[in-house]
Amino acid sequence: MVIKSIPAIPVLFFTTRTTLKDIAKYVGTVAKQLYAVAAKQELLPTGPLQWVYWGADGKPDTVFTLEIALPIDGLPKEESLFLYKELPPFECAITLHHGAWEHLYETYDRVIGDIYANGKQLSGFCREKYIYMDFNHPANNLTEVQIGIK
Repeated sequence: MVIKSIPAIPVLFFTTRTTLKDIAKYVGTVAKQLYAVAAKQELLPTGPLQWVYWGADGKPDTVFTLEIALPIDGLPKEESLFLYKELPPFECAITLHHGAWEHLYETYDRVIGDIYANGKQLSGFCREKYIYMDFNHPANNLTEVQIGIK
């Protein structure tokens, strides 16, 4: 676990209210649409896709806000299915998760324990940065987990 301050990041994004048990329907589909809209509007992607969780608590039925965000350079030229904003800067604990996303909870459990052991509190805001996604061999996935702290 490493503590870092992440600067604001301009993104094209999708937002919805969902639960952890219903989240799988957004995997892959929203990303394809985000990249297509960015290309159509001549917006250069500047980083990996990020999923942002506002108010998720790890319980399968808790409703929270999910944002699926693509970092970009430039401003949208026209309205689309997606919105534009800057993800706010934040301080977070960062670690890498190697492997299938169904095991992400293990990484979260470990890092959250480390956060509390270091006298920090959770901010209620987390991000997952998808460095490498292998839909055919999920064991190859590489995800940077960013857990907001205060």
